[in-house]
Amino acid sequence: MKRKTLMFGALVAGVALFGGATLAQQQTTIAIATGGTGGVYYPLGGGMANVLTKYVPGYAATARVTGGSVDNLKLIGSKQSEVAMVMVDAALDALKGDDKFKGNPVDVRTLMVLYPNRMHVVSIEGKGIDKMSDLKGKRVSTGSPGSATEVMAFRLIEAAGMDKDKDLKRERLGVAESVNAIKDGKIDAFFWVGGLPTAAVNDLANTPGTKIKMIDHADLVPAMNKAWGNLYVEDTITKDVYKGMDADNKQATVMNILVAHESMDEKTAYNIVKTIFERRDDLVAVHKESANIKLENQKSSASPIPFHPGAAKYLAEKGVKLN
Repeated sequence: MKRKTLMFGALVAGVALFGGATLAQQQTTIAIATGGTGGVYYPLGGGMANVLTKYVPGYAATARVTGGSVDNLKLIGSKQSEVAMVMVDAALDALKGDDKFKGNPVDVRTLMVLYPNRMHVVSIEGKGIDKMSDLKGKRVSTGSPGSATEVMAFRLIEAAGMDKDKDLKRERLGVAESVNAIKDGKIDAFFWVGGLPTAAVNDLANTPGTKIKMIDHADLVPAMNKAWGNLYVEDTITKDVYKGMDADNKQATVMNILVAHESMDEKTAYNIVKTIFERRDDLVAVHKESANIKLENQKSSASPIPFHPGAAKYLAEKGVKLN
């Protein structure tokens, strides 16, 4: 009798183990490549991971901290992340195998157009920086090495007629590290491309005894587009966004997109896009830039990266024509 009981117990355990393995095999895991903790990508990516895990049966999604768009696209290329938040200029470089992706193109596809990413050129009062040319000879952070902030910063510096290596004492810091460095007097200014408001920049603006200075540069957009294609637009960060701004900041903007590898299966891509649109209010509660994730913004003119067939299928169901 004891032997029969043991055999039955082993059989039950085996069935449970097999059933668990089957469930694990059926589960779709999604790693969302985001950015640093001081920006918008990371909290928004966390919100996306939550809604996908909560509302799509069989999905388990997580947000991962990264250096930014360039790192994210490399993770897509190596298939270490299934989904990534990136800027369109870096994504186009990846698709074409240019610049930081020279010789290593990435078969990237657009899942959806997200929100406008605004270039911040930030200093504080007392540093003697009022315009782009004042950066010459200063200690400046141009963004972390794996970020599209660095890509866009280099292009902006070039458009301003400066050499990034010869004319600046350059650091390569993420936005949170840049804010700490400027507080500590280690740098004079920094570049950051992000949504509004960016938490780290808010932190700087609200630091007692510190007055933020946002440097205008929208006049350089035509030169940037002449060199790199029509990827950038002249835009404005209004003076009510960050405490201490004396006037609206005239700046350059580039779009953010959510991307995947072209090999992602159509059903997964469809489910991701459908769930994010249907649960957008959940994401707005995480960060207000999510309000810009709109069906009317989903168009080929907003992203030079082809849309994934799964994304195109959902958009077609909603009456969106991509071409």
